[in-house]
Amino acid sequence: MADFAIIGGGIVGLAIARALALRGGAGQIVVFEKEPRLAAHASGRNSGVLHSGIYYAEGSLKARICAEGARSMAAYCDEHGLPIRRVGKLILPTRAEDGSRLEMLQARGKANGAHFELVDEAGILEIEPDARSADGRGLYNAETAVVEPAAVVEAIAAELRDLGVTIRLGCQARPAGDRTLTVDGERVGYGHLINAAGAYADRVAQAMGVGERYRILPFKGAYYKLRDPAGVRVNGLIYPVPDLRIPVLGVHSTRTVAGGVYFGPTASPAMGRENYRGFQGFSVVDAAQIAGRVAQQYLRNAGGFRRYLHTEAARMVKPGFLRAARALVPRLAGSDLLRSDKVGIRAQLMDRETGALEMDFVIEPGPDSTHVLNAISPAFTCSFAFADFVIEAVKRET
Repeated sequence: MADFAIIGGGIVGLAIARALALRGGAGQIVVFEKEPRLAAHASGRNSGVLHSGIYYAEGSLKARICAEGARSMAAYCDEHGLPIRRVGKLILPTRAEDGSRLEMLQARGKANGAHFELVDEAGILEIEPDARSADGRGLYNAETAVVEPAAVVEAIAAELRDLGVTIRLGCQARPAGDRTLTVDGERVGYGHLINAAGAYADRVAQAMGVGERYRILPFKGAYYKLRDPAGVRVNGLIYPVPDLRIPVLGVHSTRTVAGGVYFGPTASPAMGRENYRGFQGFSVVDAAQIAGRVAQQYLRNAGGFRRYLHTEAARMVKPGFLRAARALVPRLAGSDLLRSDKVGIRAQLMDRETGALEMDFVIEPGPDSTHVLNAISPAFTCSFAFADFVIEAVKRET
C-alpha cells in the first residue's frame, strides 16, 4: 500500500516525489517507471537549457514559475556539485519585421522575472562574433545556464532513496479502479495517485475517466552537431525571435556543459510516442491516430498550423535545416554540421474540441488522483517550482 503512487519517473514525477518527501507526513511514496533506467525519454533527451521565462504569456503558469524554477535548478546543481555552465543566451530577429517584437519580449521577460538587456550590433559581435541580427539588435542574458539532465535526474533519485522513497524501475503501472494499480500482474493500493507519465499521461488519465477532451500529439526533435573544429564560432545559446503562436522556438544553437555545440531541433510529427528514428517506437495504430490528428490540425489551421508544418517539413532535409541555422550564423557551412543521434519527443497536448495545441502546463483532478497532462518545455527547468504547484493542487483535492 502506497500513500502516494506516482506513475512516471521522469523529472516531473521525481520532483513531485521530492516535494512530498521534504514536506514530511506524506507517508509511503512509490514511483513507478516503465523503463529499466531513469531519464530514458524526455527528461534525459532535452537540451539541458535552464530557460528564463521570457517567452511565456503573462499570467500563464509557465510565466509564473519558470524563472523561479531556473533559479532552484541552478542552486540544486551548485549545491550538489552537478555540471552547470552559465553560457548566456542571445535572442536575435532573423527577419527585419521580427525586430519590432524585441521590446515586447523584453517587457514580457521582465514581468516574468527574466532580465534581458537590449544589445546593438557591436554588442552582438562581442558576444557572438559570427551571429547576425536582421535589424542589428538582440536581447541578451549572461546568466542563462545549461546543465546535464541525466545527471540531475540521477542525483534526485539518489536523494529520494535516502529520504525513504521507493523507485520501481522496469514496471508497467496501470489504474485498476478502487484506488488500485496493476503493476506487472501485482495489485498495489494507494491513497492518492499522481499521473506524471509524460507521453502516456493522456492514456493513464483516460483510464480513470479524466481528460477525455485531450490527446497527446508527439513531435520529433532532431539535431545536428557542430563539427570540431568548425569554420564558425559559437560561444553560447543563440535563439531566433520566435513565433509565439506555435509551440516550438525554432532552430537554435545550444552549447552543452561538455562544450559541444548542437543546432536544432526540428519539430516534425512523430509516428509514435517513442518514435525517435526509423521504425523505432512505431505502431500502425499509433501512426494512424497521429496522422489523423495532424490532418485535423492541418484542416483547422488553428494557430497557423499549416505554415508551421510547411516550415518544419523543409527543415527535415539538410539544405532546409541549414538555411534556418544560417539565419542566425550566416557563415555556417553544410560541412560544419554533422548528423547527430540526439533526438527527443515533445509530448504535445492537443484539445480535440477546439483543435488548439495547449501552450501552458495542464493539470486536472480525478478520483483520488491528480493528472499532469501537459508537461512540455520548460518542464525540466520548472520542475522544482512546478512540483510545489502540483502538491498544492493535491492538498486542495484531498
